[in-house]
Amino acid sequence: MRIIIVGATPIGLDLAQVLIKKGYEVIFIVRDEKIAEKLSESLDCTVINAEGTRPDTLEKAEVDRADAIVACTDHDQDNILIGVVAKGYKVPEIIIMTEDIQFMTVARKLGFHHVLNPPQTTSAIVYHTLRGIDTIELSTMMRGDVRFVSVYVPPKLDGVKLSEIPLPEGSAFIGLYRNDHFSVHTVNPEIKDGDEILIVTRLEDVKDIYDRFRAEEGS
Repeated sequence: MRIIIVGATPIGLDLAQVLIKKGYEVIFIVRDEKIAEKLSESLDCTVINAEGTRPDTLEKAEVDRADAIVACTDHDQDNILIGVVAKGYKVPEIIIMTEDIQFMTVARKLGFHHVLNPPQTTSAIVYHTLRGIDTIELSTMMRGDVRFVSVYVPPKLDGVKLSEIPLPEGSAFIGLYRNDHFSVHTVNPEIKDGDEILIVTRLEDVKDIYDRFRAEEGS
């Protein structure tokens, strides 16, 4: 797989090293010239010293051939902009990092499914660990091609009953979050614009599910 990483933050650096070891083709876009020069000497990947938000930079990285792009600079606005540009090139997987919860919400409303907030994720793990719950064990439950996905309800589905939404064969609703309140699927709630729905499915059907919940262009 061909992965573009934008941003020499600790997350970007660690991810690059992991992916390189796993045999992925990595293209690392780094703004700082000195850091870029150092990384080009220490990492077995292509390092481009340029501004990652610029379309011409992403074209130089052959974004149209990328299987995924990870925007993990230390500026949330830049990460969202990188995602918007990448979406224009139809990159299959776009992953955006945000430090500010407000920008996480913005990215979700723009239709990005893979938006990660490291502080929130870390604090949640620590909190559950203190309560004696190992949330990291969830990853061990995803055997084979089973995947848990989270989607947000677009305006076009506002007011529809959860059970009225068709899913691919072999997929099922787990429940939904409305603000901090969780309802299991058996309650069959009437969904609202902005609700977060949790679904268990197969890897091959993930894109189909995202397409079904995608907001209409311009909405």
